[in-house]
Amino acid sequence: MNNQDFKAACSVSDLKPGVPFTVELDDRFVVLVKLDNDIYCIDDICTHDGGTLGDGTVDDFSLACPRHGAKFDVRTGEAITMPATEATASHEVKIVDNTVYIKIND
Repeated sequence: MNNQDFKAACSVSDLKPGVPFTVELDDRFVVLVKLDNDIYCIDDICTHDGGTLGDGTVDDFSLACPRHGAKFDVRTGEAITMPATEATASHEVKIVDNTVYIKIND
């Protein structure tokens, strides 16, 4: 794992449990979700119609698109419910000194 691939996204304290937090990294928007002591990161793109997920709601490990209700697993990006049928990308997360770092997976 090359640490140069990780980009600082935010402070851990910026994240509220179960509340999506959108950041831009290298012209790409991603959504961070803190659940318990884990932080997950997926693309801020609903694969159903290209809408953003950052204003959606979190229930357990799913993030629901605010537009049409498609749900994505925040751990894997997998599409859980219709109308989405394709996963959105998930990204690697690490925490160093209270800073959240993301490695974008293409």
